[in-house]
Amino acid sequence: MTLHHQPGKERIDAVRAFNRFYTRQIGLLDEGLLKSAFSLTEARVLYELAHRDGLTATDLVRDLALDPGYLSRLLKKFEERGLVERAAIEADARRSSIALTPAGRQAFAPLNRDSHDQVAALLDRLAASDQDRLVKAMQTVQRLLGGDNAEPKIPYMLRPLQVGDIGWIVRRQGMLYAQDYGWDETYEALVAEILAAFVKSFDPKWERSWIAEREGEVVGSVFVVRKSDEVAKLRLLYVEPSARGLGIGKRLVDECVSFARAKGYKTMTLWTNDILVSARRIYEAVGFKLAEEERHHSFGKDLVGQNWNLEL
Repeated sequence: MTLHHQPGKERIDAVRAFNRFYTRQIGLLDEGLLKSAFSLTEARVLYELAHRDGLTATDLVRDLALDPGYLSRLLKKFEERGLVERAAIEADARRSSIALTPAGRQAFAPLNRDSHDQVAALLDRLAASDQDRLVKAMQTVQRLLGGDNAEPKIPYMLRPLQVGDIGWIVRRQGMLYAQDYGWDETYEALVAEILAAFVKSFDPKWERSWIAEREGEVVGSVFVVRKSDEVAKLRLLYVEPSARGLGIGKRLVDECVSFARAKGYKTMTLWTNDILVSARRIYEAVGFKLAEEERHHSFGKDLVGQNWNLEL
């Protein structure tokens, strides 16, 4: 059984304050939505009918959490105004699908346009970075209050390196290895040196980076660095704890291997150490072979370093 803490008065008041703020921002207190002849519920039903085919009254009741009697009266009013029409469903003559008529689409068009323009005006007040923060916060609200904490259909995306990523990766790797393994600041300094060198001498023909991004946040990365005409190095693979279990680590390594093969490298090498068990499993699954181990003192710890090779 899942236990939930009862929300306190401060949290309840904060949510209510946000509701009052947002309804005022988007004009829900006006008699008609966006100065139209439609109420909020009427506009919402029109939106569903404009963007989805084959809807039934049952679908609308379920998806919009409407009272069946209220929806029935609303649809009857739409029919009398010539905005919607019904058609019998072949597989079940007792049920009918509901669709907008040409007049209904004509009535909905300015409402849809005005809603678009209203949101555009809201966002236009903000810098691009603040727009991203706002959208991310709204997605979080939608996911949590929607009662669906499942991962998004596309849980992450891979993209090239962008301005700001280098500092983020250095900071996060330094913090994560300190928290998980007790490594000191010399590891963070090493990451900074490796990435600074990568940027300064980057050769797009032979080298590549992949940044894993999830809901606007960097959650992993990896780099391919040219060692020689025949040897590529896989560097600095990492995945955020919050994004582990999604297959990001293996996907990043697979991208490195595919790139190296396409470029004609004969071997891919990497260095890690024996305490990074999850990474070792990924490397073994892809086909890397442990070449040699060496004991050394680095990052404030006595470690067993491991060199791995993959014949391409």
